Amino acid sequence: MEGAHEEGGVREWSIATTGFTGDDQGNVRQLHAVRVGPPPKFVPQQGTEFTLDADLVLLAMGFLGPVRAGMIEQLGVKLDARGNVETNENHMTSVDGIFSAGDMRRGQSLVVWAIREGRDAAAGVDRYLRARSENHIAAESKFVAVP
Repeated sequence: MEGAHEEGGVREWSIATTGFTGDDQGNVRQLHAVRVGPPPKFVPQQGTEFTLDADLVLLAMGFLGPVRAGMIEQLGVKLDARGNVETNENHMTSVDGIFSAGDMRRGQSLVVWAIREGRDAAAGVDRYLRARSENHIAAESKFVAVP
């Protein structure tokens, strides 16, 4: 059994959110939804509307891979065999100084992996910037004027 089930959580399938209700401070208080039919159309089923009390809503969006038009094409980063942005062990792409993490790099996955990917990418960026700084200092030290 999964942790959420052990804590009394219930999974609902074939649900489409239709709206939210909040309080005067902008906090979500209710989620409005409707049951839907089978894929690929997910047609709302008449008479199945319902409301759930909520004080936190996390959005889990469908993922069809990185959008290639725009930034990926403009930067010219390489993609892997699955169509995700290819990176090295430091999360740097094929373009120097450009990094990728999360779903963009590993494909659709769990949020815990996205968090880990973000941390690993940040460490890779840190290593990259430190190395550039050390190389810059080393290059400048070669040209120190001696009186």
